[in-house]
Amino acid sequence: MIAAIKPTGANTRGLLAYLYGPGRHDEHLDPHIVAGFAMLGMPDPGRNPDATLTQLARHLDEPVRLRNSEFGKKVTDHVWHCPVRAAPEDRRLSDTEWADIAQRIVEAAGIAPPGDDLACRWIAVRHADDHIHILATTVREDGRRPKLHDSGIRVGDACRQVEKDYGLRQLKKGDRTAGRRPTQAEMHKAERLGWEQTSRDWLQDRIRAAIPHAGSADELLAYLEADGIAVKPRRGPSGDLLGYAVGRPGDLNKDGEQIFHPGGKIVPDLTLPRLKARLETTAPEEHPTARRERRTTPWHQATDALDILHAGMADDSHAQAHITALGELIEATAQNAPAHFHAELRAASRAFVRAQRSQIRAENEVAHTLRTAARDIAHTATGPDGSALATLLGALVWATVVAARWHEAKNHAHQAEAARQTLHHLQTVADRALTPVIESLVTRHSNDQARRSLVRDVRAAIPESADRILTDPAWPALATVLADAEAGGHTPHQLLKEAAAQRELHTARQPARVLITRIQHTSRNPVPNRRAEAARRRSTMTSSVLAHLNPQPAAAPTATAERQFGRRR
Repeated sequence: MIAAIKPTGANTRGLLAYLYGPGRHDEHLDPHIVAGFAMLGMPDPGRNPDATLTQLARHLDEPVRLRNSEFGKKVTDHVWHCPVRAAPEDRRLSDTEWADIAQRIVEAAGIAPPGDDLACRWIAVRHADDHIHILATTVREDGRRPKLHDSGIRVGDACRQVEKDYGLRQLKKGDRTAGRRPTQAEMHKAERLGWEQTSRDWLQDRIRAAIPHAGSADELLAYLEADGIAVKPRRGPSGDLLGYAVGRPGDLNKDGEQIFHPGGKIVPDLTLPRLKARLETTAPEEHPTARRERRTTPWHQATDALDILHAGMADDSHAQAHITALGELIEATAQNAPAHFHAELRAASRAFVRAQRSQIRAENEVAHTLRTAARDIAHTATGPDGSALATLLGALVWATVVAARWHEAKNHAHQAEAARQTLHHLQTVADRALTPVIESLVTRHSNDQARRSLVRDVRAAIPESADRILTDPAWPALATVLADAEAGGHTPHQLLKEAAAQRELHTARQPARVLITRIQHTSRNPVPNRRAEAARRRSTMTSSVLAHLNPQPAAAPTATAERQFGRRR
């Protein structure tokens, strides 16, 4: 059951005309009052032909008129409107049941607290089987205004209890991270103009698509402007960016002027401060011994970056940062993957949006590696080969599983559900991407002796999953991958153990397919030369000792240093 509190207004008569009217598509049938405040004392215009909407509006507005006559500043935002809708699969509720639901909601909202004889005036009108509209005037009988702060949260809690009490479909409790639902006016405008999305939804998609391409908020706005989106930055006297708003081309007001939407009004995590926190992080200093040659493609680098995600989930702020960056990587992959994967990957990216945000503050610095991988993919001019794409998609599947588990552990119901929806799309496209890779591998059979040796390696390295791996239809392809890796100098036993450590196999639908992508990714690197590495370390240690024993004299100060700090006397 959904109760959507609408923005306040001042036209009680106008809202009543809509509730008792035929509707925009003649969908309003038998409009009538099912509940109201205790002293309603008015005939129902839906049941009594002599009652008028004007009379009902005046009766509801009476406390407003009294307050306005006594105080100099008039109340102009007194109309409170809350449609309450049951789920399509719910049973048909009676008028008596809807009356009880309406009473619970106005009590929870603070419109009419229990036992308060001076509460606001309200009615609940039903003109369809599956929903009611609650209309209230937010001036109490004593002239005071009701306390409606956080009323949406309280009303949501009341709806969850109604669902349990009436045996209706039970929705997940809100956590104030959802985007604003489109208004009726926005949806009707999109329909009138032939748009598939409302302006705010369309703009959200464009901003999220631009994020992997930008390294700062200014770059993001420039990218959006280059994409044909109307951008209105707000800058201080120094020129610093203080805020922004964006507009969809063709979205004009009645005067023909462009309509702009501030980022925070589109969705909570697109405010300027949050975008800056994500985009303008600095790279953590990397220890020299941790640096590796960057000779792999961005697709392989992204898979490498995903390998660290599981380790970064222990700290909540780190976990939230990695999940946010994971969404950017999914979006970048959707943009640059082969065209026949675009639709499924775009669906995955959209589904993951809710999983990217929670009430936990993200420590964005720690996700720099993952975010850099997303930007590298966004800026690459070449697409991935089949093996690289299948490997990355397999890594994205596992990363999404990890994200879903973390959200579940934190009781983030909406985010966990979003991650599960994303997982469905990613698994579909990962299976499609891996199929031709497996078909190519199966055509190259290894000999029986090599196959028996590889079977022993599997049973020794992963005994708990060996039977499932060896009976997996993809086992012949995995055997080919292991044989190729062994020919390149790798040890199959060690590769299997490393792959199983990176991704648990007991939850994998087809463990052999998981191992194929992991081992192909790992074995693409040359086997490390242990002797050469030992010699390099000895050389480094020797150089450090000699430098300590024979320190070089300090260099003379430069002219620039002298000018800045002065020469010591």
